[in-house]
Amino acid sequence: MTRIIAIANHKGGVGKTTTAINLSSALAHFSRKVLIVDIDPQANTTRGLGFDPSLTSKSIFEVLDGSVDINSVLKKTAIKDLTLLPSKIFVSPINEFVNNSEEDPYYRLKKAFSSLKKTYDYIIIDCPPSLGFLTVNALVSANTILVPVQCEYFAMDAINSMLGTISRIQSQYNPDLGIEGFLMTMYDAKTSLGTQISSQVRSLFKENTFLTQIPRNVSIPESNLRGLPVTVYRPTSSGSLAYYSLAKEVMDKENQ
Repeated sequence: MTRIIAIANHKGGVGKTTTAINLSSALAHFSRKVLIVDIDPQANTTRGLGFDPSLTSKSIFEVLDGSVDINSVLKKTAIKDLTLLPSKIFVSPINEFVNNSEEDPYYRLKKAFSSLKKTYDYIIIDCPPSLGFLTVNALVSANTILVPVQCEYFAMDAINSMLGTISRIQSQYNPDLGIEGFLMTMYDAKTSLGTQISSQVRSLFKENTFLTQIPRNVSIPESNLRGLPVTVYRPTSSGSLAYYSLAKEVMDKENQ
């Protein structure tokens, strides 16, 4: 059975795209068939996997507006078992997608997934840093949501905001949406703040917080610049090892 995980946080710069790319790559490393979906108009996941968004003619947006079949848009990546549904730089107002006469505009992505010809073990969705048409489509289609949380002063604000979002989606569109976990990112054990924030989150949300913490590691931004997951660019770096550990935690839930 395919597990669909949306990676989302209203706040930008928390490692959302980096996590989408590297969790997907790590899962593929463990022989899981993975589809990564870039639903962010900034197209950073697409770029981070070595594709030029400016050269992308068919993308997630053509899938959502119904002009192309999802199977015709998929791209093989350089990583075995990892397929990309790309995005492109999108500057038109997103509300152009919403037809007021359409009963369920927030179910378009879910309907597109139902027509996939290939079966995947995981579909990982990289969401924009906002709650709008695109993110709602992702959360309606997902089984669970993974929330990257930067180890900073406003971490709890971000978590509380996402909990409110999850509650609204559950009540209005997807009652079965669960929490995959809160993931501490940009963690620096040498700072008291990082340790303090991590401990605070764990004390409040122990069952929903990953044991894995993603460290600050120079290999991660370097890999982004090269259009490669850090698990490919520097497979033995601390960043890579952390994402392998995260993938194992995610896979531990496969039989639950």
